[in-house]
Amino acid sequence: MNDKSELQDKVVMVTGASSGIGRAISLALAKEGTRLAIVARNLDKLVTLKAQIESSGGRAFPLAVDLKDESQILFAFEAIGREWGGVDVLINSAGLGHDAPLSSGSTEHFREMLEVNVLALSVITREAVLNMQANKTAGQIIHISSMSAYRVQTGAGMYAATKHAVRAMTEGLRRELREAGSSIRVTAVSPGDTETEFMERMLGRSEAGKRAPEYRQMDPEDIAQAVLYILKTSPNVEIHDILMRPINQPD
Repeated sequence: MNDKSELQDKVVMVTGASSGIGRAISLALAKEGTRLAIVARNLDKLVTLKAQIESSGGRAFPLAVDLKDESQILFAFEAIGREWGGVDVLINSAGLGHDAPLSSGSTEHFREMLEVNVLALSVITREAVLNMQANKTAGQIIHISSMSAYRVQTGAGMYAATKHAVRAMTEGLRRELREAGSSIRVTAVSPGDTETEFMERMLGRSEAGKRAPEYRQMDPEDIAQAVLYILKTSPNVEIHDILMRPINQPD
């Protein structure tokens, strides 16, 4: 880091940090001099990411958290408070999908998508807002959503429903914060096809390979650059949502 970034020393909590978009965001923010609270279920991957961040001079605090367990979320905020005083920025990158059509999918898969993509995001966001308000922090909250917040693909109705919910919650929180006269800003980023492990986890390696698009997908680093743009925008500007897709993606 040659020039001091405006993000220097900011405490940033990133969920879903162990892989994909969350990992790319964490690495990009490390270069900006932030203090990173990296959150995911897989502690081994978090420890590996912490080592990579610290090898380049960054700072990382790994927290293994099952986002379906509210007590673990609350403990994470307490731990960050003890370590660094509180949260300046929350990046909600954790999310999952299942191959679960509305006409034949399992209740378990429906429930898990709702628990992680909607309920956990709501709880984490609530706790971040309370933390920022208590510390009088002009914080920022960014939801990594999906183009599925704007369209519904066949067979992915429940996943799309969760992302439509994130879209509604982004606007709902924006209105609440404005009515309260708060300086906290909330934004969504809605990516299209991105080269991550998401589809493989959702469909299995073989099926994901069959359904992979022929065109070049976006890289996780593309989403990370959008996050940096949002975080560096003037405090007087609130970016509501960024819709991103590969140039050749048709929908």
